[in-house]
Amino acid sequence: MHVGLIVGIGPAAADYYYRRILDAVGERGAALDLTMAHADIRTLLRNLAADDKPAQAAIYRRLTDRLARAGAEAVAVTSIGGSFCIDAFKPVSPLPVIDLLEEVERGVAAAGYRRVGVIGTNVAMRTRLYGAVRSAALLVPEGEMLDRVHDAYTAMALAGAATEVQRSTFFEAGHHLMARGAEAVMLGGTDLALAFTGDPPFPLFDCAGVHAAAIARAALP
Repeated sequence: MHVGLIVGIGPAAADYYYRRILDAVGERGAALDLTMAHADIRTLLRNLAADDKPAQAAIYRRLTDRLARAGAEAVAVTSIGGSFCIDAFKPVSPLPVIDLLEEVERGVAAAGYRRVGVIGTNVAMRTRLYGAVRSAALLVPEGEMLDRVHDAYTAMALAGAATEVQRSTFFEAGHHLMARGAEAVMLGGTDLALAFTGDPPFPLFDCAGVHAAAIARAALP
């Protein structure tokens, strides 16, 4: 299947998805048929902060029209933060949507987790990943730690690179969540792969990785 990706939110996430999908399809000996359309991360962050789902869904629809004209048969939004309006986008999308939030819920249920910590944007954390996970209780950072995680995450996503200070903030939050009973820490921001390289200090649930695997399965002949 020819898949279309809405990318750029943020740029490091686009690279992460592309490499994961390309590797997964290549391992099966298949050729990848894929087209990307760019969305602006600053516009997304404004719409996310204002909870303006119709505005962001309209952007996705316009980009999906472009992908459909290029031959795409399904579309995916390569952003956890960008999925805040996915329920508004799906009914108006010209193409079937490979929904990140649905794939995350399936993955959490399959893993058998009962309590999972979440780090990401303040909206993703406060809404427990937009209420998408029903099979496990989601724990989020408390007090000023939540704001620190959000600030570190948005700065990292805009820059496309993680600093040691940002990495330390995420690790500190993750350790606190594990101490409160989390069985794993959910990377609830697509760009968090920039910070969690090598051996992680605690078990991770990689939302973007789960989504990329689902896109790769759809892309296989």
